Amino acid sequence: MDFEWDDTKRKLNIKKHGIDFINAPIVFDSYTLTIEDNRFDYGEERFVTFGLLEGRVVVIVHTEND
Repeated sequence: MDFEWDDTKRKLNIKKHGIDFINAPIVFDSYTLTIEDNRFDYGEERFVTFGLLEGRVVVIVHTEND
């Protein structure tokens, strides 16, 4: 699985939540719960994954590319 993100959003997430997107792959190495986010029409399939990072429950909102 490859991960990519917007660097401006990454820096904002570090400042706001203290979590770096660089660590996202670690979350997917363990048990996760992923559901489709179909609350709105985003123009693409969007998913919400719950998992653990350094003992903390984290939520990752993501899309999957082919």
